[in-house]
Amino acid sequence: MSGFFIRRLLQGVISIIGASMIIFVISRLSGDPILMLLPNDAPTSMIEETRRNLGLDRPLWVQYLIFAQNALVGDFGNSYRWKMPALKLILDRLPATIELAMCGLLFSVAVAVPVGVMSAVHRGGWIDRIGRVFAMLGQAMPAFWVGLLLILVFAIKLNWLPAFGHGSWSQLVLPAISLGWYPVAAQTRIVRSAMLDVLDSDHIRLSRALGTPERLIIWKYALRNAAVPLLTMLGVYFAAMLGGAFVVETIFAWPGVGRTVVEAVFARDFPVVQAGVLFTSILFVMSNLLVDLSYGLVDPRIRNGR
Repeated sequence: MSGFFIRRLLQGVISIIGASMIIFVISRLSGDPILMLLPNDAPTSMIEETRRNLGLDRPLWVQYLIFAQNALVGDFGNSYRWKMPALKLILDRLPATIELAMCGLLFSVAVAVPVGVMSAVHRGGWIDRIGRVFAMLGQAMPAFWVGLLLILVFAIKLNWLPAFGHGSWSQLVLPAISLGWYPVAAQTRIVRSAMLDVLDSDHIRLSRALGTPERLIIWKYALRNAAVPLLTMLGVYFAAMLGGAFVVETIFAWPGVGRTVVEAVFARDFPVVQAGVLFTSILFVMSNLLVDLSYGLVDPRIRNGR
């Protein structure tokens, strides 16, 4: 088990290092931040001095080594735009993103579980066909398109819910549905597939032979076993929602990490972009690591590399 843990841990560290390199290089492709910080008529001496103070006059590889060394101790530098430590800014905006991701995850599970169960119970019937079409629609409709559609229908046409803001439950409904819509498809397929396997098992046949009510068999015994794969993957789905909230938060003006990073990209605020994206990358890698370890605990063949 220790060898399995070490291998997964090393893979996670390599993934984080690779993500840091990609983030560092891509963030600098957006342009020179000096052009955003100084007026157009700034003298050349001021431009060079500002570039030197920010360390942007050094070779790119030197800048990365300095960035990596400081990032190890949690120092991502100060934001060019907000004039505060970049990591503190990200941590201040993180609770709003976690709130949105949790509500989106709850929505996806609340929809996927009953749809997946009913689709498996009525395999081959019209309910099953509707469930599979519903799952395909979830993957075919990206989050930004779902968000715009929800705003058009429920905020503009019907005027039932606000289209932006943060602070009340009504402002959380539309962004949570928009963020949780895509995972519904994958979770529905997982629940349906697991339920089909469980319903064909011997202990379910025995329960039916003993006269156990069908409702009890499906929603207690079968669902309990079928929920194991879904519960194992919830950590990955939650981390994916944290990283995928960028577009949704921008559309609904949600004051989270995603919107902050998007604003920082347009402002060429390198420290905030690097801190936000790398922080969410670390959360995603850690979630995957925990899922891998849970699989290793459950199945000895996985931890033994078979």
